[in-house]
Parts: sequence; C-alpha cells; structure tokens
Amino acid sequence: MTLAARLSAIDERIADAARLAGREPGEITRIVVTKFHPAQLVRDLHALGVTDIGENRQQELTAKRAELHDVPLRWHFIGQAQTNKAAAIRRASDVVHSIDRVKLADALHRAAVDDHALDVLVQVNLTEDPGRGGSTLSDAEALAEHVLGLDSLRLRGVMAVAPLDEEPASAFARLRAVADRIRQLAPEADWISAGMTGDFVEAVQAGATHLRIGSAITGPRPVQG
Repeated sequence: MTLAARLSAIDERIADAARLAGREPGEITRIVVTKFHPAQLVRDLHALGVTDIGENRQQELTAKRAELHDVPLRWHFIGQAQTNKAAAIRRASDVVHSIDRVKLADALHRAAVDDHALDVLVQVNLTEDPGRGGSTLSDAEALAEHVLGLDSLRLRGVMAVAPLDEEPASAFARLRAVADRIRQLAPEADWISAGMTGDFVEAVQAGATHLRIGSAITGPRPVQG
C-alpha cells in the first residue's frame, strides 16, 4: 500500500469515527508521527496535504525542522521532555503536548526569546503507575493553573496515552472529565490530544480533537542501527 493510500484509509476511518460520534470530521486534527523516518517522508506527506507532524525526540525534531525549513508545517512535540532540553524543544516546536510537571513548564517559560506564546497541553497519566509520563489526575488542574500564570505559554488543553491494560473508552472518559474541569478554568483550552492507531475511535467518541497516528500512515519504522 502506498503512503497516499495509507493516509487516505486512515482519514476515512477518522471521518467514520467522527460521524459515529455525531461530530464533524473537520473538528479533528490528524497529527502524523514520523519518529525515525527521514525528512523526505515528511516532504512526501506535506505534498499529500499533511500540515501537522509529531515527533517524540528533541534531537530528531530539531534536525527535521531545520532540514524542512522551507515546508510550512505545524510541529508537535509529543514525547517526554527533559528540563535541560526545554530551550531546544521550544525553538523547534509549535506545540508541546507533554507538560507533566511545574518544573518543565517553568523551564519552557524561561526559554522564551520573544513575545510569541508557545501552545502547550497538560499531559495526564491515566494509569496508577507513577513511572508513566503525565501529571496525576488529581494534580492536573493545579498544573493547568500554574501554566495559565506563565505568559509565554498558551494552555490549549490536555493530552494522554491510553493504558495498555484497560479498555480505552473508560480511560478516555477520565481524561474527558479532567479536560472539562480545566475548561472551566480556561474556556479556550479545548484541545484533547488522545488516540493513536489502535484506539482513536474511542478517543473521538470521548471528544478528542487531536489524534496522533504513526506507522498506520508512515509504514514500519526504519530499523535503528
């Protein structure tokens, strides 16, 4: 199957999921995750109409954005972030999905170099495992309030990854509840970044506005030497 065919097939499935949920497909942004794939693949995706690209690793994001400086894309950083890489992440990102602690929010804020506000989301841990990325369900609102106090960051909503050992629908219902509470603090923070290849139907049902789709579109990741 070609890249164009894979992209079209996923977009049809997203549209079907939206209609099933009583939503308009146009409400949903499909982010193509290109981890480990070459910059040329991103160029090919852009030629097919893709505007939003997701990366998990700062070094790869920085390198690809530099190589593709002539291509109008929105770059989403979706991986776990180290505070010592905050400045590099900020320079290379249009959106950071993984604000999971006050220290990281502060580091990204300090890395601002002009008046441009960086779009960010609070990452929520939907599991009981403290080793997983994300704020706890109980701490997410306080973290959102902290971000709202940093004028170089613009809170856009929440992000989460569904647990592997639970039905996605119930996990995403918890995320939706957190999202609704944060929207009471900041009505404009209405993004929900949730849903990957295996669970985006449930994510759309729960109100996801941004889906992070990787190998179902890009094909298998190249083997890393």
